Amino acid sequence: MSKPKVIIVGKLPPPYIGPAVATKILLDSSLSNEFELLHLNTTINKTVEDFGKAGFSKVLKNLAVYFRLIKMLAKEKPALILIPISQTTLGFAKDAVFIWLSSCFSTKILLQLRGSNYKNWMKASSRITKLWVKKSLQRGDGMIVLGNNLKHLFEVVFSIEKIHVVPNGCDLEIPKSTHLNQTVKLLYFANFLPQKGIKQVLKAVLLLKQKGLQNFTLEAVGAWDNQAYQNECESLVLEHQLPVVFHSPMSGEAKWEMFAQADLFVFVPNLPEGHPWVIVEALAAGLPIVSSDQGAIVESVLDGENGFIVDPKSPEEIANAITQLLKQENLRKSMGEKSKQHYLNNFTEQKMVAHLSSAIKACIVS
Repeated sequence: MSKPKVIIVGKLPPPYIGPAVATKILLDSSLSNEFELLHLNTTINKTVEDFGKAGFSKVLKNLAVYFRLIKMLAKEKPALILIPISQTTLGFAKDAVFIWLSSCFSTKILLQLRGSNYKNWMKASSRITKLWVKKSLQRGDGMIVLGNNLKHLFEVVFSIEKIHVVPNGCDLEIPKSTHLNQTVKLLYFANFLPQKGIKQVLKAVLLLKQKGLQNFTLEAVGAWDNQAYQNECESLVLEHQLPVVFHSPMSGEAKWEMFAQADLFVFVPNLPEGHPWVIVEALAAGLPIVSSDQGAIVESVLDGENGFIVDPKSPEEIANAITQLLKQENLRKSMGEKSKQHYLNNFTEQKMVAHLSSAIKACIVS
């Protein structure tokens, strides 16, 4: 018996942003044992700096993607198409074309939100935009969110049984820290954007230094997309001689070595997130985590158990959480062990594939 055909719509890295990484993991996963996976590549931007830049060439590239979808739908006659949706009006306008085109063919449509800013976007939108978005979403047969605490976002569009929870998950083998010196290594691994909280982390490091704490360094890995913001952050480090090293984006062995050498992970986004892959990676590395209550993060970082949830706009709270982990090696170890176990119990590829497979099957038979 042939396997049901499923089209997965999505970008591929580079750049290494969450949705692109998620698409690659899905395509390479054991999900292909149950379904014939087809991919519609929607990659337009090759670097972080390209995001937000308009141009006629981008319009042409998007049109080409739509035409490829039409050909794929007509030729392959898939049982289902998985379409990620954006949380901005312009972004959703592009995604809505996928939805309406797919609805013209006899295929089930499973939508996926890889964030948590949907309601904020809707509140700020016009009545016409709200109606258009709702009508577009109603063409779908189901919705995927990244955490149980995000199901409420779509309760006015879908019945609760059509809202599926599929947390991010992947198989990672990251060894524990092997460095032997007394310097505790903090790791920040995300692009250097204001909403990702790097500046607040640097201010927290300054507070730690002012408290007289000296046995630590911060390794910060990511890409800048704003020269003025980069100058602010680098000036803060230089002016106060902070123990901070900025690194260019990393992948492969270099990335996993950076996680392996870390003692604790800090990532404090101040705007809505989904379920950041970097949090899953930190769990897999067995690291205690200092993070914030955005999206589904609180379902991965359990406050007081495997890390701390802090106010991302408060360098003092960030510094206090880091201080506890700097001063208590046993606490770092116990929280790190709980992170690893939480990962194994909930965020492996097998867990993600099982959740996604259930969602796809439920959508196909609905």
